[in-house]
Amino acid sequence: MKILVVEDDLDLAQALAAALHDQLMVVDTALSLREARELAFDADHDVLVVDRNLPDGDGLSLIEELRRAGRSTPALVLTAIGEVAERVRSLDRGADDYLAKPFSIDELMARIRVLARRPAVRARPATLAGRLRFDHEAREFDVDGEALVLPRRELLVLEALVLSKGRTVQRQRLVERVYGDGDDIRSNSLDAHVSRLRAKLERIGAGVEIHPVRGVGYLLQAAVRAA
Repeated sequence: MKILVVEDDLDLAQALAAALHDQLMVVDTALSLREARELAFDADHDVLVVDRNLPDGDGLSLIEELRRAGRSTPALVLTAIGEVAERVRSLDRGADDYLAKPFSIDELMARIRVLARRPAVRARPATLAGRLRFDHEAREFDVDGEALVLPRRELLVLEALVLSKGRTVQRQRLVERVYGDGDDIRSNSLDAHVSRLRAKLERIGAGVEIHPVRGVGYLLQAAVRAA
């Protein structure tokens, strides 16, 4: 899951990013409306967490721009303004939820999880590929009921591939799902994660294979012997 945090308070932005990171989420952060526009239109996010009062404008204008462009990414507004009228205004201008400062990190996480539960995911609580099962709600994998424990980035790679099983996932798309805007990405780091992941899946007999598609990306499908 990839989250865009738009917050001009650097300490709060870093705290939110750290908390989201602990929940296996990839985070982009923007400290201004200008930065937020660039990130929001250049990358694909699952949820937006947007502060109202930014140094160069109102965070609600970003949500309005995205809605006019046909982007329906769920957006949660953070603000120090707690009046009912302001909550209504935020919702009327395209926000999906509202949280007044100060707030509990636990409540914020719960609200993000709710926003991320898209209708397609609710209708399909689990995805199967070979003997591998992905629980959308818990964001956990198992093989024949036995939990598959993976390092954070390998889990994010596998999640992106399983959700597009049978279709090639472009390399840039994988990079966006695994790394945040501020992460240090080495030229071969994605390939290393995929290589280790492929070896683990083969070792435990998960019944899936990850194939490189030269010049494009990667494809996950059921292993021929397991089909």
